[in-house]
Amino acid sequence: MKRGVTQYWYFGVLLLVILFFALIRFHLRECPLERDEGEYAYAGQLMLQGIPPYQLVYSMKLPGTFAAYSLVLALFGQTPGGIHLGLLLVNAATTFLVFLLARRLFGPFAGLVAAASYALLSTSPSVVGFAGHATHFVVLPALGGILLLLMGIDAKRIWLFFCSGVLLGLAFLMKQPGILFAVFGVLYLAKSEYRDKRLDWRALAPKAAALVLGTVLPFAVTCVAFFAAGSFQKFWFWTFQYAREYASIMGIWYGLFLLRWNAALVVKPAFWIWAIAGVGFSALWWNRKARAQWAFLAGFILFSFLAVCPGFYFRQHYFILMLPAVALLAGVAVSAARQSLLESRHRAWSFLPVLVFLVAFADSIFLQREYLFTMDPLTACQTVYVANPFPEALQIGEYLRSHATPGARIAVLGSEPEIYFYAHRHSATGYIYTYSLMESQPYALQMQKQMIAEIEAARPEFVVFVNVPMSFGRLPNSERLIFSWASVYLHSQYEKVGTADMNEPTQYVWGDAVQSYQPRSRSFIDVFKRKQSVD
Repeated sequence: MKRGVTQYWYFGVLLLVILFFALIRFHLRECPLERDEGEYAYAGQLMLQGIPPYQLVYSMKLPGTFAAYSLVLALFGQTPGGIHLGLLLVNAATTFLVFLLARRLFGPFAGLVAAASYALLSTSPSVVGFAGHATHFVVLPALGGILLLLMGIDAKRIWLFFCSGVLLGLAFLMKQPGILFAVFGVLYLAKSEYRDKRLDWRALAPKAAALVLGTVLPFAVTCVAFFAAGSFQKFWFWTFQYAREYASIMGIWYGLFLLRWNAALVVKPAFWIWAIAGVGFSALWWNRKARAQWAFLAGFILFSFLAVCPGFYFRQHYFILMLPAVALLAGVAVSAARQSLLESRHRAWSFLPVLVFLVAFADSIFLQREYLFTMDPLTACQTVYVANPFPEALQIGEYLRSHATPGARIAVLGSEPEIYFYAHRHSATGYIYTYSLMESQPYALQMQKQMIAEIEAARPEFVVFVNVPMSFGRLPNSERLIFSWASVYLHSQYEKVGTADMNEPTQYVWGDAVQSYQPRSRSFIDVFKRKQSVD
């Protein structure tokens, strides 16, 4: 009876943790979309219209997150609030899976600490946690797959290995680095089949086959679907050929600089939680239960970190892929330290590890209190993204939605795909980002020419020119064809009908008044409408 009451207590506290962070996310749900969210939202919107990815959206990302967004949009509406409500549920489900994983390995107390740690770390602005990045959608099926793998190892049921593989395959389909969780799963399964320092191949073969088959299945189905839709060539080019070039742009030494810089930003608001996780890793040497799970802990940490590394960009939201492992180590640290004290003559001090964790938890919340509790969604967006034009994109998109002819095409010169989503209009080109056109990669000039040809062929009713450095991503050695073309094309065939001058605050000018208006800021967004005389 006592054990049952204790279990209810753990689940009750877990529910409070999930609700606490869900309320924070609910408060910030109307935050304007950033550009990655805009990409996923626009692609998801097109999928709901029956248009597959890579026709009007050229992206190096695999289509799993597009499909996830289409489901979220169908359930909660095609608004920023609807998207962030979907993310709220994804985060709550992931927090629950972190609890189940830690509980299975180290007990319910470790599970509770791990879940609370993950909920806190994944909501932090230091990892841009309130934005619906693909990393959130990778972590959810990856954890589900790992849990089923552990269940399959214990129960020796082949179907559990297959289902585990399917979920790990879905993690890969959300974003390419997700494949590393599948690699971890296969290696850990092999480790579990060692007997007397020898690998039991006869026992491993059917389990590994089921796991690998399940992992491959989602990607295989995706390839067949794109073959059927006639989009396989574009899909393969963007997600593998171009993605390979993109991953090779960043040098390793500059990558190490980015790792040091961004890791410091990620860790800073929750430094003591990360420090506790470090203690959890050291438990491999001083705690019997942790040492018994050394292969899982070491492998999970290693492959979670490797998932952050592709391309050596180390962007802050990439670290979300590490957070379940970090949270698990925090749970190990507090649980192991408490258990060690309970088993020693210092039993009376067993509350101390819990107190230390609660102080660290409260300190992190205190440091982020303005963002978590007092900022409105717009202020939170401007605080995190500073010079990026995400609030302005919302206003531009709403203007286009109300002024563009139904069914008209629009073009955005810049990397703000969220404008297409807000406008509910199709893009005149599949190049919804200009970053790839500006990069030092062999396809850049070819891409600029293709974007120009697609826009000229589509004759969009409106063209948006985003004169914001962080949107275009222009480099000193970037090809300049797109700019010289735009200057002539817009002057000859379009007239300016609006501008968003990103002064403080942003000033919006529409209609005839825009003809004599001169922006006061170096960053602005101009809206052009096609001249009737050229139609």
